[in-house]
Amino acid sequence: MINFKTKITLFAFSVFLLGCDKNNSGAAKKGPLPEKSVNGAVLNVSIESIYDSLDPQTAVYATSFELIGNMMDGLMQMADDGSVKPAVAKEMKVSSDGLHYTFTLRDDVYWSNGVRVTADDFVYGWQRAIDPALESEYAFMISDIAQIKNATAIQAGQMEVNQLGVRAVDDFTFEVELQVPVSYFEQLLYFCTFYPANREFVEKCGDKYATSPETCLSNGAFLLTEYSEKGNTVSFIKNTAYYDASKVKLGGLHYELVKNGDEALQKYKAGQLDFVELSGSAVDKMKNDSDFKAVDSGFLYFITFNFDDTHFANKNLRKAVTFALDREQIVNEMADGSAAAYAAIPKGFAFSKSGQDFTANGIEFPNDCNLDIDKAQEYWQAAKRELGVSSLEVELLTADNETQVIACNSIKRQLEDTLDGLSVRIKTVEKKERRKIMSSGQFEFGLNNWGPDYADPMTYLAMWVTGNDNNMGRYFNPTYNALIASCTDGELCTKIQERWSALKRAEAMVMEDAVISPIYQKRNGDLIKPNVKGIAFHAVAINRIYKNTTKQP
Repeated sequence: MINFKTKITLFAFSVFLLGCDKNNSGAAKKGPLPEKSVNGAVLNVSIESIYDSLDPQTAVYATSFELIGNMMDGLMQMADDGSVKPAVAKEMKVSSDGLHYTFTLRDDVYWSNGVRVTADDFVYGWQRAIDPALESEYAFMISDIAQIKNATAIQAGQMEVNQLGVRAVDDFTFEVELQVPVSYFEQLLYFCTFYPANREFVEKCGDKYATSPETCLSNGAFLLTEYSEKGNTVSFIKNTAYYDASKVKLGGLHYELVKNGDEALQKYKAGQLDFVELSGSAVDKMKNDSDFKAVDSGFLYFITFNFDDTHFANKNLRKAVTFALDREQIVNEMADGSAAAYAAIPKGFAFSKSGQDFTANGIEFPNDCNLDIDKAQEYWQAAKRELGVSSLEVELLTADNETQVIACNSIKRQLEDTLDGLSVRIKTVEKKERRKIMSSGQFEFGLNNWGPDYADPMTYLAMWVTGNDNNMGRYFNPTYNALIASCTDGELCTKIQERWSALKRAEAMVMEDAVISPIYQKRNGDLIKPNVKGIAFHAVAINRIYKNTTKQP
């Protein structure tokens, strides 16, 4: 790998700036263009898993959210302390009924081709996200979560996208109308799905949009300079035309995809990488080093059972698996600081008005998720009787990430040791393929994960509603659906305390029905060079932000 120095020069910069907008000769005259070369330190970072897209309206992976967050700002952004602060919007007004939001935009925000960012860009970006033609897996954020007026009907193909409850009053006034009040609406506005998009640029790029530096536009702290959909490196340069450029001290960012913890450690020690995420034995080697930092990622890892599968449609089999697992043993073998999980909602990201964590410490659902060998064997015997088998072979699907493979090997060993006659075959595939297989329903059970997109339990509980794209196990429970609906657009949506209690009842349903089997809450074992300061870590939405990061010589 090239160890990037302190000055970056963009290759073919003129082509990069114009990209899909190269025929619009007036665009570059409308505002400042980023400088062609930038002085400043480059932060070299490891990526431990593949990214799926740099299109903010279609991306689904946390690594993609981070990369997009480097180069784009929405109406709001996360402060380093996790609070919400203005970004493109300089002012927000909310009607007394909580249904109408009016945003006044800054007039000094420009796309990297010199075109000013306006309210029309937010209208188009949000319409694009909900448009059925785009087939965005995150369209539900506009409809089910944000409750934008008419979004559900548009998503169902019953209304046109131009009827979405968003409007550009003028270039710098953006209005939003909701179906019902949403208490966490402000938090959604720093998530990628709600970022703006320039219609002319996107339509000129067509299917190539956000697939290369030439087909990406930036309005944020950094510009993309190196990227390919199948590549192992991604690079950014500071955007000198960014409205907040004076606060950005880095000259750029350079990411490299690493295969495992040992490779990350080797490159860190060689000085090729400044910030790496470790896994496997590398964590144990370095956990006492002064450069080591354990960071809560917010991600919950859990087994998803396929309710359409002949075997795992059986509740007793799902219960047998859940009670047979020693989660403490699994995280000990992973050795990365992750914590055993016993609930469907992870700890430390969703809090009540009084500051109470939604997920309590300890084993919250002992009758549904716990290590209990006797119960596991009892459920296993019942499952065999109901399935009419004396033995069973099942396939456990996992991504090829080193830590996930360690966890699945432990799961396999424990299940086979505890449940006599059960044989577990592990199928290991690339992360993208794992998601594709699970989304298509072509699996039996698999290690899945989810990170919170916003600080409310609904970011998890909405997954198991019938019809949600992330309901990969095809769970169907009309009572559960109705309870979640009452908390989103029904009678409980404005009753904060009652809604909180209802969400806890919904979680209890998930646990009692063994929709999933929680395994661990991920912690990242990071190494950060002493001369690097100011990386902002978040459990919600974008996990790492570098806007205020510095790297001393």
